[in-house]
Amino acid sequence: VDNALVNPADPTFVGYCLAQSADCGNKVLWKTSPDEKVGVVATRRRSSCIVEYSDISKEMSELTDENGRLVFGAGNICNHFYTLDFMTNVIVPNLGNMYHVARKKIPYYDENTKETVKPTSNNGIKLESFIFDVFPLSKTMAVLDVSREEEFAPVKNPPGTATDSPDSARRLFSGVAKKWVTKAGATLVGEVESDLCEVGPMTSYGGEGLEGMKGKEIECPFSI
Repeated sequence: VDNALVNPADPTFVGYCLAQSADCGNKVLWKTSPDEKVGVVATRRRSSCIVEYSDISKEMSELTDENGRLVFGAGNICNHFYTLDFMTNVIVPNLGNMYHVARKKIPYYDENTKETVKPTSNNGIKLESFIFDVFPLSKTMAVLDVSREEEFAPVKNPPGTATDSPDSARRLFSGVAKKWVTKAGATLVGEVESDLCEVGPMTSYGGEGLEGMKGKEIECPFSI
């Protein structure tokens, strides 16, 4: 998943996995609706796995608990943790046996029209190996539920699209920067609705170290 808010080597995530003595781990965020197109963490034959949104039934995707929360709602955002021992001793020896069925729109040649046809619906199956297909091999998998607003700005659609586009990702990324700055005690001035605000990774990883901004006015847009 192309994610503008991904946190590489997140110390909270790594620390959580180590505290759980996990051989692998996965970050998730709860789906906003049953039809959100992300795979979910589930248990199959007593093993953890990812069930793709295209493979889950409508009934299962809409199933809720007594609090109205989606039962199958732990959305996979492809932020994973693996120990070296797990990769070396478990994953590598089993790589040749792992394939995931993916239904795709596959272009094909039409002999009658002598043209390449680009289908508008899924017409074929590809056998793929995804990085999370190794989850069922895990003996102790950790799952960490994280904040959508602070860790997920996906880019799946072209510019101009309302959601999951470069435009929406830029707004979310900018929103996090403004949140960090105001939480540190600064006041935003200027074009406060700007989506061109940034706190660079060399300045702060997760909003820490910005105490010096307390009481200051920060002109938007900004890059700190």
